[in-house]
Amino acid sequence: MQNPGLIVAPLTPFTSELKVDEAKLRHQIDYIVDVCRPTMVVAAGVETQEYAYLGLEERKALIRATVELVAGRVPVMVGVSHPAMKVAVELAHLADDLDAAAIQLLAPQRPFAGPPTREDLVAFFEAVARETRLPITLYLNPGPGADVSIPDTIALAKLPQVQFIKESSRDLARVSRLIVEIDRTGLARYFTTMQMLLITLLLGGSGATMPPPAAEIARHIIDAFADGDYAGAAQLQLQFALFPSKWMHRGLAPVMKAAMNLIGVPAGAPYPPYSPLRPEEVDALSDFLKTSVLAPRLLVEAAE
Repeated sequence: MQNPGLIVAPLTPFTSELKVDEAKLRHQIDYIVDVCRPTMVVAAGVETQEYAYLGLEERKALIRATVELVAGRVPVMVGVSHPAMKVAVELAHLADDLDAAAIQLLAPQRPFAGPPTREDLVAFFEAVARETRLPITLYLNPGPGADVSIPDTIALAKLPQVQFIKESSRDLARVSRLIVEIDRTGLARYFTTMQMLLITLLLGGSGATMPPPAAEIARHIIDAFADGDYAGAAQLQLQFALFPSKWMHRGLAPVMKAAMNLIGVPAGAPYPPYSPLRPEEVDALSDFLKTSVLAPRLLVEAAE
């Protein structure tokens, strides 16, 4: 993977029968590949993709559809996160069969309560690693997953198959230390998220993972950074100061789906019973997007 990297997680559009809407998914993946220009796409790997609402066979179908629709244009990483090691392994085997580039595995909570120990975490990742030839992305997202300490994160990064890390925190002290101790030492490639993108690149990290259309803003930031236009990159990064934080009380998936709908790439509504943004919130989001790099797409495509 080139440096800096942009890993994009397509949102999951649903039909009125709560099946995956493959026509909308196709449109979205074409937009991601052509406009966001990701270095990798992740299938059913992060909670914003709403994969947790799907049964196992439905989740497998979403993974297969994502790989098919990407059609080899960029590498695909498959999310295999599950509290049960056996199910994570089953998904890892599917990723192998689909010739995925990597798998992504959430550092799990202990289902019987209490934080996992380092030994718990290492054992879980080693058990999955024994069952797959693919490199592993260690996914760190406290809440749905464990709150992994800095020393334990470094210990997991030393496992041979852990070659990528997806960090969801916005903690600069944590991020900067782990960039130094993991990415800059060559243990693994360290990726953060949208609000941390530019500082991650400046400190020597590998990039970020995020859903669209934030990924289109990120592509502009990365291009400016690669061109040495650090002032321009900083101005673009400021778009993430308000988006999506002003609407995050509604949740990341509803905000990103609303933004996608506004730029003419239909992503539908969040999985019920969770609600989409209210009309006045959509209007405020639209007003903000008119000030962003997404403005031309909003004004042209959303009006079509």
